[in-house]
Amino acid sequence: MAEIAQVLVRQGGRYAVIGAMAAAVHGLVRASVDADALVPLQLREARTLLQALTDAGYVAELRVGDPDDPIPALLEVQDRYGNRVDLLIGLRGMDPEVLDRTRQVTLAGSVLEVVGREDFIAMKAFAGGPVDIADAKAIVEADPGALDLALLRRVARRFGDDTARRVESLLGTPGQG
Repeated sequence: MAEIAQVLVRQGGRYAVIGAMAAAVHGLVRASVDADALVPLQLREARTLLQALTDAGYVAELRVGDPDDPIPALLEVQDRYGNRVDLLIGLRGMDPEVLDRTRQVTLAGSVLEVVGREDFIAMKAFAGGPVDIADAKAIVEADPGALDLALLRRVARRFGDDTARRVESLLGTPGQG
């Protein structure tokens, strides 16, 4: 992820690490075979990034979603050792300020931008799968007093009513939202 982040920054892009790496930063360690990051780009910019990654020696494939897909496109990147990074090219409902709320974390001498707790919880609630909900619940329970509840609720509402209800349930206030 650190090397891919460097390519992103050289290309003028911004990103936020999400998934298992972000979960670990926020207090929940779980196994994962890849790293994930959110990269809000237009499809044209994603194609330029694909070329830059390929030129840098990575195997990369851009998959474009259907119009109804919450992820417009996914850029799968693999290095020569089989390490994989999935770059989500946008996310429907995402707060445009998500990248302004990242947390910088140093990993092996590289600084990574990791999605903030409230955004992480809202994204997991939006995804809605059992593992996603369990991850969000664990992060809420890790330090509920440190959450910016107004921000969390605002970000969750951007993803829709179902996500807002899931977040309220995680907070122990079902029926609100």
